[in-house]
Amino acid sequence: MVDDKASPGISVRNLYKIFGKDPEKYIDLVKQGMTKTELNDKHGHVLGLKDINIDMPAGGIQVVMGLSGSGKSTLIRHINRLIDPTAGEVLVGDVDVCQMNPAQLQEFRRHETAMVFQKFALLPHRTVMDNTVYGLEVQGVSRSEQLERAQRWIDRVGLTGFESNYPNQLSGGMQQRVGLARALTNDAPILLMDEAFSALDPLIRMDMQSVLLGLQKEIKKTVVFITHDLDEALRLGDKIAILRDGEVVQQGTGQHIVLNPADEYISSFVREVNRGRVVLVQTIMDTSVGLENREGPAIKIGTTLEKAAKIMTDGNSSMAHVVDAQGKMLGSLDIQAVISSMVTPISHDDPVAAE
Repeated sequence: MVDDKASPGISVRNLYKIFGKDPEKYIDLVKQGMTKTELNDKHGHVLGLKDINIDMPAGGIQVVMGLSGSGKSTLIRHINRLIDPTAGEVLVGDVDVCQMNPAQLQEFRRHETAMVFQKFALLPHRTVMDNTVYGLEVQGVSRSEQLERAQRWIDRVGLTGFESNYPNQLSGGMQQRVGLARALTNDAPILLMDEAFSALDPLIRMDMQSVLLGLQKEIKKTVVFITHDLDEALRLGDKIAILRDGEVVQQGTGQHIVLNPADEYISSFVREVNRGRVVLVQTIMDTSVGLENREGPAIKIGTTLEKAAKIMTDGNSSMAHVVDAQGKMLGSLDIQAVISSMVTPISHDDPVAAE
C-alpha cells in the first residue's frame, strides 16, 4: 500500500542562520565574506548556516552529512521551523515554511512532517502501541483508526507482539523501530531523521538502514537524513550534501562525490571508500562502441562495479555490455576499466603514499 499523500520536494534557498542577540545586524557582513571565526571573535555571534542552497528530491532520500558543528542538525530543524532562519527560504513544494503564520506552522508540523531522533524520544510511561499512536492522538484521530494505522506500521517495522511492552523493556534497535513506526503512522509526506541510527550498534544500525530502504521502496517519502557517517550516507542517499562550518562543500550523488571530490576535505572522507560497492556500471561504461557489439555477458544498469567484475571473471570474459531493464544495450565495459575505477587514486599529498 502506497500512501495517498504525494511527497513534495524541498528547496532550500540562500539560507543563513546566525546565533546571537542581534543576528540581523551582522547578516550583511556574513554575505560580504566574514568568516565564522571572525564573526565569533569580533561580534560574539555564531554562524550556523551560510548561504545554503539544496534541492531535495521529492520521494527520495536526501542525506546531509558533516562532522560535529558542521550545521547539519541546524539545517534539518529549519525544515519544520524548530529554528527560524536569519535569512532565506525553505520551500516545501511551492510554500515557504519561513513565511507561515503560527496556525499554518502548527498544521504543517502535525500533518506534513514527522521526525525521528537519535535518542529515540519515546515516552517511557507509554507502551509501544501508545507511543506509536501519539501523533494521531494530537491530531484528534479516533481511537479505532489510531490502532488500525499504528498496527500496520508496528507490523511493518518488525515489532509484532511487542505492542504492550514499555520502552525500557526493548533494545536500542527495537526502540528506534518504535520511533520509526510512530513517524510513519502519522502518514506525513516528509520524514526528518536527525542522526536517527547513530546511537545504535553497527550491526543493528545496518539492519535499521535496510528497514528504511525497504520501506522507502513502498512509501516513497521525502526523507531528509542527517548523519556524520559516509558509509551510511552512501548507502542511503539518493542525493548527498556535505557541510563544513555551516556551508555546503559539495553535493550530488554518492558516485559523483566519490569519483569527483571537490577538495582535499572531501577527498579525506572518500579516500577509504570501497568504490567497487558504490560506483555503478553506467558511470564508467563506454557509449562510443557500436550498440550492436554485444560482446561478453549482459550486465544490468544499476549493478555495482564489484558485482560486474565478478560476473565478468566468472564468465572468463574481458568484456561485457550494459543493458537497461528491457534488455536494450546502453554501452560496453572493459574489465581493466572496471578494475581501475575500483581503485582509489593515491594523493600526492598523502603522507602514506610518499613513504
